Amino acid sequence: MVTRSRFHPWLAAVALLVPALALAQQEQLEVVQVERAPIEETVHLDGVIEAVQQSTVSAQTSGTVLELPFDVDDSVAAGDLIVQLEDSEQRARLSQARAGLEEATAALADARQRFERIEAVHERGLVSRQEFDQARNNLAAARARVERARAAVAEAEEQLSYTRIVAPYGGILTERHVEIGEAVNPGQPLLSGLSLEQLRVVVDLPQKYADLARSERRASVALSDGRLLETGEMTFYPYADPATHTFRLRMRLTEPNGSLFPGMLVKVSVPVGERESLWIPASSLIRHSELRAVFVLDEQDRPRLRQVRVGTQDGERLEVLAGLSEGERIVRNPQILVGSDRLSLSRSADAGGEAGQ
Repeated sequence: MVTRSRFHPWLAAVALLVPALALAQQEQLEVVQVERAPIEETVHLDGVIEAVQQSTVSAQTSGTVLELPFDVDDSVAAGDLIVQLEDSEQRARLSQARAGLEEATAALADARQRFERIEAVHERGLVSRQEFDQARNNLAAARARVERARAAVAEAEEQLSYTRIVAPYGGILTERHVEIGEAVNPGQPLLSGLSLEQLRVVVDLPQKYADLARSERRASVALSDGRLLETGEMTFYPYADPATHTFRLRMRLTEPNGSLFPGMLVKVSVPVGERESLWIPASSLIRHSELRAVFVLDEQDRPRLRQVRVGTQDGERLEVLAGLSEGERIVRNPQILVGSDRLSLSRSADAGGEAGQ
């Protein structure tokens, strides 16, 4: 009676080895041992790139929008005019303030001349003390009126400058809140924008990982193509989101080639623990459909195919979850054996060996 193999069909076929391989063939095999080494457990999260500098410019004076030199998605440099308001009212106030300053300056000159005349005759005792004090007080009052007039001019000039809204930094306009001809009041939003010069990654950490991540302060950021990004200072928010119970982590990015933009998704890996695991070279694994196997050398140095279950890959090494033990010898270059005429792939020969059991 012939029994049917219980192995994966392909595994059973490849595992039919000639009882002994020539020593010359054995010498060509690269043999390594299954090693036990620590593995760092990480949690992989989705992060979002955002601009460090992003703001909305608001009106600081009232007026009508006359010009909007830039539109949404346009690039602007620091200091560029982005909104021009109608400024006739502000100019009139400035002219009035300047006229007041001239008037106060003239009054000051008159009060100074009068005081100097009275002071000269007062020293000779020709005027009373009362007249001298009055002239001195008038001079002080004239000086105060000049200072008040100067403050009024400065305020009027500032109000006039508010009619010219310039970009606080170089960047891109993302939203326009007003149109030409629209009347605006102080505090009303005008334009929104952001800078691409400084970017950062924001990610939400589950509560159970927050303490360890805060103490370790290590994380890696990668794009979808696997390219790692350089990160700088890490900032942990001291409070959790009441809806998701997650803690926000923020990291500065350094990206000289300008390929990153706000809103892009990235993969953030945060170490959360460490454990021992078995490792083999990634090149030693044979993959066929759903099968994962390696060649293991027995006590007679004969390679036998054994199915394994693998986990994560760390560079050139592969984690083994089941199927191997520490110290077992495996073939690093199984391609020498697979398809070799030194392997017997005859199912009938193996079936004959198993008959009568």
